[in-house]
Amino acid sequence: MKHGIVLLPEHRWKAAAERWRAAEQLGYDHAWTYDHLMWRWLADRPWYGSIPTLTGAAAVTRAIGLGILVATPNFRHPVVLAKDLVSVDDIAEGRLVCGLGAGAPGYDVSILGGAALTPRARADRFDAFVELLDAVLVRGDVDETSAWYTASGVTFHPRAGDGRRLPFAVAATGPRGMALAARFGQIWITSGPPADFGTRPLREVMPVLRKQLRGVEAACEHEGRDPGTLRRLFVADASAGGITGSLGAYEDAAGELEEAGFTDLVVHWPRPEPPYQGDEQVVVDFAEKHLAGER
Repeated sequence: MKHGIVLLPEHRWKAAAERWRAAEQLGYDHAWTYDHLMWRWLADRPWYGSIPTLTGAAAVTRAIGLGILVATPNFRHPVVLAKDLVSVDDIAEGRLVCGLGAGAPGYDVSILGGAALTPRARADRFDAFVELLDAVLVRGDVDETSAWYTASGVTFHPRAGDGRRLPFAVAATGPRGMALAARFGQIWITSGPPADFGTRPLREVMPVLRKQLRGVEAACEHEGRDPGTLRRLFVADASAGGITGSLGAYEDAAGELEEAGFTDLVVHWPRPEPPYQGDEQVVVDFAEKHLAGER
């Protein structure tokens, strides 16, 4: 199993840089930051942009994977996002992963005056978002218009002529999103039941996770894809909490998730206060016991 950690973009860079370096030194496989204009519990606090943050992280680390968790159509256009992604990935020398999600209602919509969308409309928009982002990154030359986006006479450089496209990690809990993960993703992401921040014990969430695993496997099979080629990533501390409450809890959760079929576990860097309140030493102890020497 691969292990990752989320670093909220809430600290000035001098302090934040030390945490990104620490995540790499501890041996984590990947480190992520959130992509929001404002974020639910910290809307009245400092909150920095994901693209500049990941650019800085790319410059102060050498090997750890770097990821957006997750870019959405709420305020991103695929053509502009593609340019930003390729720029960061170049600085990171190929270490960037682009997490993608449909985008839930909230500040990212309301502060720009966006219209409230039905779940079906958000799913339609997400289809168009992922398809256009992939087209720009893979083909480079794009000239098309949909109900959601215009990409008029795009000639995108650098072109992906070598066939490589930076990895997509698609967050999905339903059939349509899972189909996108199966078509375009290298990683599928879930945090359990959607919009659930109950932080219940993992054992109470596992039935939902097992059902979701079956769903994403079925989506792969429908696309004619080997389900084993799609990594399956669980983001802790939303629907399931307490995982970093102790070293034993962290170890037990990692074992149970791996046995169920997950390939990656991502936790949040513990904060001194909610959300994600906890003891940093647990993260350090887990890394020293299980991740030391892997990088």
